[in-house]
Amino acid sequence: MKQTVGIIISFVILFSCKTTQQTFTVINPIDKERKDELVVLKRVDIENKTGVIADEKFLIIKDAKGKTLTLQLDDMNEDGKWDEAAFLYSFAANEKTEFSIAISDSNNTISIKRAHVRLRKKITDSTFGEMITKETMPAKNPPTDFNKQPLPLYLTEGPAWENDKAAFRLYFDTRNGKDIFGKLVPGMVMDTVGPNVNNSYHQLSNWGMDILHVGNSLGAGAIAFGIKENGKDTLIRLGGSNITKETYKQIADGPVRAIFRITYNWLLAGKPVQVTDETSIWGGQYFYESKVTVKDASDSTLMYTGMADFYNNTSGHFTENNAAVLFSHGAQSENHDNLGMAIMIPKNNFTSVTSTVKENITGPVVYKQTIFDSYLVGQKLTKEQQATYRFYTTWEKSDNAFADINYFKKFLTAEAICYSHPVEVKW
Repeated sequence: MKQTVGIIISFVILFSCKTTQQTFTVINPIDKERKDELVVLKRVDIENKTGVIADEKFLIIKDAKGKTLTLQLDDMNEDGKWDEAAFLYSFAANEKTEFSIAISDSNNTISIKRAHVRLRKKITDSTFGEMITKETMPAKNPPTDFNKQPLPLYLTEGPAWENDKAAFRLYFDTRNGKDIFGKLVPGMVMDTVGPNVNNSYHQLSNWGMDILHVGNSLGAGAIAFGIKENGKDTLIRLGGSNITKETYKQIADGPVRAIFRITYNWLLAGKPVQVTDETSIWGGQYFYESKVTVKDASDSTLMYTGMADFYNNTSGHFTENNAAVLFSHGAQSENHDNLGMAIMIPKNNFTSVTSTVKENITGPVVYKQTIFDSYLVGQKLTKEQQATYRFYTTWEKSDNAFADINYFKKFLTAEAICYSHPVEVKW
């Protein structure tokens, strides 16, 4: 049975008889404060360095002041045992902090949930069922025609994931687009958004709203691939009728981080490939992170990540340390106020930035496989045919400072420096 942590940590470990407590150190190697930094410990490292054996006691991590931290244990490889322990911690510039790992017979820590992912499926014409952790998309599932049915097959048309800063959704249909919900409150709201046809999430509410127009763009970080086809460079959206199978699987659901995987069996230019997109989000950050693995693609295949280009915005790109960043900023939200978006990738994998043509729409949007109205950044796949990116969103109603493009760019530069210099764990 898959194990993942809920509101109260319920995983247990037993230390060897030689020790009941061990310490480790986390180093912030840069002269910048890092708020709500994600620290991930591998189970194999904990066991090898401290002699911990997973069994019968509660695992407790405390900082140097003796404060017990909210800890999440996740089964990343789905073998029925947790293999990563994750927590959030805010580090001062150049801070070096010692943490202790200890065991306890009980755990009374109550955790505030700061990350969440959910998929809920319609069970009647007006009701959605409980959250599901695994789902195979109906074959060639079309976009919802709201003129024929008031509610989609899935709540908000597919998986939604959020933290205390922002929320996102994936269209679990042939579009495979990604969208943004701007949030005005830190609590988890995605379970309650969308089931009432009389309370549209396209209108500003006390929790926030859907703030991005997606159309036939790549929206908020959807994926495309660049290949050579008949001797020409061709850009192909991940999705469409060439998806032969698409599955969703929840890996972790807070309180620290939420993780899910979408696996696509797909025909890329007539050739079968498998694409796995593992998406994670954790508390305190303005981005989600995706790790993409492509099986059986040609060595020359490039991956592109895109974002919508609508309304009034300024775009640009830069490199900083080990990061390459594509961004846009302007009055491009559906609330007609300032929205910043950015995609950050490893600089070593960066190939180019590009954009697609504008679509001339005179009526309702009709889904097309062709990509329109998008800024894109390309990257090479590694030898293991993997790629990674972070998608950022900042909305001025969430934080008025982000109304200023210069503040937004300084924020992205600081993020790129932190991205380039991850914290270091020393045992």
